[in-house]
Amino acid sequence: MTVSNAALKRARILIVDDEPANVLLLERLLERAGYENFVSVTDSAQVLALCTQRPPDLVLLDLHMPTPDGFEVMRQLDPWISQGALAVIVLTADTTREVRQAALSGGAKDFLVKPLDAIEVLLRIKNQLETRLLHVELRRQALALEQRVYEQHEDLDEARLEMLQRLARASEYRDDDTGEHTQRVGQTSALVARALDLSEEDVTIIRHAATLHDLGKIAVPDRVLLKPGSLDEHELEAMRKHVRMGADMLANSRSPLLQVAESIALTHHEWWDGSGYLSGLRGDEIPLPGRIVAIADVFDALTHDRPYKRALPLEMALDEVRSLRGSQFDPRVVDAFNTLPHEELLDLGNLRAAA
Repeated sequence: MTVSNAALKRARILIVDDEPANVLLLERLLERAGYENFVSVTDSAQVLALCTQRPPDLVLLDLHMPTPDGFEVMRQLDPWISQGALAVIVLTADTTREVRQAALSGGAKDFLVKPLDAIEVLLRIKNQLETRLLHVELRRQALALEQRVYEQHEDLDEARLEMLQRLARASEYRDDDTGEHTQRVGQTSALVARALDLSEEDVTIIRHAATLHDLGKIAVPDRVLLKPGSLDEHELEAMRKHVRMGADMLANSRSPLLQVAESIALTHHEWWDGSGYLSGLRGDEIPLPGRIVAIADVFDALTHDRPYKRALPLEMALDEVRSLRGSQFDPRVVDAFNTLPHEELLDLGNLRAAA
């Protein structure tokens, strides 16, 4: 990788020296060499403001000046120097070891010894600008690569999410002709999570993870899943196994989303009072995502037709949910649910807009 001559000539250079004769000499050298973009100051107190407005690529800095001197100027410019955002060439007649070490410690990249030699000045300027502009180009390429990786990662995440959504719908098509139950539960769960003041990251994870709450139904026999009447004890046991089957299907993932989905699948039928299944968890023993999805799942089941039942009117469904506060449902989650626009929860299109 090389830096073009045109790029070198366009580089920004700041000359800082309290001796006008030195400034004039450097300006003439730069102009004759074809440099187009340089500024000079004899008052070192102006340097910080100039660099704040538009940082140069290179500073030609005299060390021995009235306050602030060159060492203090380098301390002022440290935020740029330490990040490689500009290079400093020190101008000095003092070539003692102590001065050189102090200048290097302050961030200087090179030295020009007074009286200045024209050829040496231009060579050292060229070398430092090439290094600086190569750094800029490498950083630009690194950022471009990061952006491409990010875009590819986003595409992969979208593909994974679509696969999860399709899998969730597949688990519902057998007892929900529209396949929209899982999506409604996901959206309602997200609204409840937001009403509980969870972070937007957690809201998003719960929204997508909740759609997989009944994944284990794939393994439940039709004679049980679609039975129009009440289930006997053996059928209930077969139905209850769907929570373990769903959790097993989602287990051992490194994805935070699937880890939450596994927890939801396993716990969304646990009850606040401990009388749910499979583990008889109670209260805060039940993970919060499972408590949230529990109420979203029941509300949606109450308000939509299924092969084995007819939908309840909205007010009856809300009364049923509220009556289970403190028994089946976490009281705090019920209170959050009560703040939602319940009429909109009945319609998936409105629900998507609300979320």
